[in-house]
Amino acid sequence: MIDLEKLNHYFGIFKGLGLQDLKDMFASVSRKKLAPLEFFIEEGETKRQIAYVKKGLIRSFLVNEKGEEVTTMVRWEDQFFSSHDIILHNSPSRFYYQALEKTELLVVDYDLAQEIMKRNPKLEQGRKYFLLDMLKESIERVESFILYSPEERYIEFVKAKPDIVNRVPDKYIATILGMTPVSLSRIRKRIATKEMEQAKRK
Repeated sequence: MIDLEKLNHYFGIFKGLGLQDLKDMFASVSRKKLAPLEFFIEEGETKRQIAYVKKGLIRSFLVNEKGEEVTTMVRWEDQFFSSHDIILHNSPSRFYYQALEKTELLVVDYDLAQEIMKRNPKLEQGRKYFLLDMLKESIERVESFILYSPEERYIEFVKAKPDIVNRVPDKYIATILGMTPVSLSRIRKRIATKEMEQAKRK
């Protein structure tokens, strides 16, 4: 479902652009289609781009010392994403960004967008919005591991995108939430049992 509040915010950011800047901005937008398991960014790359998921799913993961893939996030329709390492830290990406299904992205050159915003001081809020949103996401992820139980993390994850469990393999969901697939299975059984008991009481 399209988040109209988000879209209105994004369009509002560009209200102050002059005609030439609008042309430059949209000229920098490219459409990229990814096949399942195809990479958008790989470890070590430095592409300074922001992508909007028009359709599909993107998974971010790194490979740990044991050679295991550790999934850190998934992004779906109507969401922006970029490499935190590249954009925030100006360093090569430690992560891979991979399509989990047929995916269509709208990609913007971050540096070109920055230049346009510098020429339009009113748009500084737009730049801050994207950067603060990335920081907010990182902080909320850390807080979730401190403040919430594994079951609560799972419930919140599913609330954000109810059909996500049918689109993302359990092993990826488990690592995002900091648990094993076995633990995830147990949590689902507990939740299903609670729901059945509540249904019986009604």
